[in-house]
Amino acid sequence: MSQLERAKRFLVPKLRQVLQFLMKQGIAVAGNLLYGLLCVRLLPVSDYAKFAVLFGYMSSISVLLDTGVTSTLAPLVGEQIDNLQLIANYVASIRRIISRVYLVLAPIAAVVFIFLVQKQHWGALVVAQMIVVLLITAWFVRVSSTYGAVLVIRRDRSSYYRAQMMGSLGSLTLLAIFWAFHALNIYAAILLNVCQILFIAITYYLRARKLLGQKGLATVQQEKAIVRLALPNVPGAAFYAIQGQITLMLITAFGHSTSSVANIGALNRLSQILVFFSQMNPILVEPFFAKLQASRLKRTYLVAVFIVTVFAFGFSALAFLFPEIFLWILGPHYSELRVEVGLVVLGSAIRFVDGFMWMIHSSRRFVYWWNSLANIICTILVQAAFLWKFDLSTVRSVLIFNVASAIVSILITISCGVYGFWFGPQKMERATV
Repeated sequence: MSQLERAKRFLVPKLRQVLQFLMKQGIAVAGNLLYGLLCVRLLPVSDYAKFAVLFGYMSSISVLLDTGVTSTLAPLVGEQIDNLQLIANYVASIRRIISRVYLVLAPIAAVVFIFLVQKQHWGALVVAQMIVVLLITAWFVRVSSTYGAVLVIRRDRSSYYRAQMMGSLGSLTLLAIFWAFHALNIYAAILLNVCQILFIAITYYLRARKLLGQKGLATVQQEKAIVRLALPNVPGAAFYAIQGQITLMLITAFGHSTSSVANIGALNRLSQILVFFSQMNPILVEPFFAKLQASRLKRTYLVAVFIVTVFAFGFSALAFLFPEIFLWILGPHYSELRVEVGLVVLGSAIRFVDGFMWMIHSSRRFVYWWNSLANIICTILVQAAFLWKFDLSTVRSVLIFNVASAIVSILITISCGVYGFWFGPQKMERATV
């Protein structure tokens, strides 16, 4: 077989998967992005502030509930994707671990949320309603993650994409109907988003059970394997859960007005543009690199990281050079945020590249205690310096704070990659039944 034919056999299936992702997942992400941007433009500033804080905090809680547990499924299963009982057992073990974490985390999250928003004076009833929505939604996001991973491992990407498309387009259509009949308010916007999350979670659950065809049994051995692989990432994942929404949390806690909260929430919607591409990480990137031959790993890794970096920072340069494009998307309420647009996209670009590399490292078991600890310690030192020197009650200073934190994180991730290639992955045993 000629070199050209080998390259064709290797590239064509990968390009087909990428095109399928761009077409199907692209529709879902575009629908979600448009949904969020319509909420930015159509909701009053005070209402959008509540919307942004609720779902921003929910995103952090969802990460804390998982702390890297779900991402262990692919590397633990490895090439045994036809061993349905093994997969079902791992899923049952993951579910039991997350349930225990939820019972501990839920009441703590509710108390922290109350303290976080107390300066906004939204009223006890509103805050209580937000907490109920928060806890229900965060749980179902984790259901989606666990059972969605089964669809990805079993290569049922059509069902995976279909559920997200139906949920995204369905909620967007209903939002348009509410707006057309002048019935759109903060309650409708939140509940429609929650319904989408519940629909996807239930769909993934039912489809995963059908694909596996058997009930999983949680075992102590598999729980230990999951915890052992996930544990080095727990401090980093927990820290990332806060860092992912740090700008919104800081402006909520220290900001002097609800409009500042809305400004950060609106700007964060622009960073969601890169979320479309970051969703390729667990769907395409992690499975691909988990099965990649060791002899081809380093070269493929370097090429992939280079391409992603050029794309991400090209997008960031566009935001600095032509902020009007992004400000038009946000609408007239946010037209003064010219410099802030570039800063938020730059921070998003850095974290996008960081997340891409981290996913590859995780798939190859480049996970070590020192990596997470170094990331936390160095980031805290930089952030402490900002808290000491900067007034974090303004939108611009909070965004500069975010860029500095992202730079620290990606430098540590690069160091982890170098260490992984030099000394090898974490050693562990895999279950066979």
